Amino acid sequence: MPEYRGVEDLLREHRERRDRIRRRLAEFAAVDPSHYYYELAYCLLTPQSSAVNAGAAVERLQRADREGAAVDLAELLRRGGGYIRFHNTKAKRLAEARAAFPLIAGRLGDRGSPAELRDWLVRNVKGLGLKEASHFLRNIGCRDLAILDRHILRNLKRHGVIRSVPASLTPRRYLAVERSFRRFAEAVGVPMDELDLLFWSRETGEILK
Repeated sequence: MPEYRGVEDLLREHRERRDRIRRRLAEFAAVDPSHYYYELAYCLLTPQSSAVNAGAAVERLQRADREGAAVDLAELLRRGGGYIRFHNTKAKRLAEARAAFPLIAGRLGDRGSPAELRDWLVRNVKGLGLKEASHFLRNIGCRDLAILDRHILRNLKRHGVIRSVPASLTPRRYLAVERSFRRFAEAVGVPMDELDLLFWSRETGEILK
């Protein structure tokens, strides 16, 4: 595969982490539908905020819901163990998603292809672009969608899949990079979902969601 770089190292790293990566993907597939709203909330919160802070905010939201406590969403996102940027706008998005969640859950129950589900979510859930919708669907067990954040893009460049890391991704460009990523995964014989988590672990040292 002369067009790609560092494939032997990539395959070695994959062999070393494969079991942990596959366990993580199995955990995503086992998420109970009662938790889907919280997975969606997590993906609405991660843009411009750290995954750790988003996870902490979702835990606070879950705790408030279990306790039946009235909560000011903007304040919940602003305080506590991790600050969520643009907390006022994201609080509004969380409220809108909760109000619409019966419709969202119904569409998820119908399933269909991951790409069709993603397109529907992007059209119908404010705050979700292609990356966030892909992230949400991966976190509830859907496969074969690329989550093109900076970690993934840097690694695609490292292996010669893309020439440079784009400053921004239009929907058209996103889908083009996703196709290139999928071809690379097929060429090296590792599923794209497993490469995604491998690239993430390279950058962060962890196999996160």
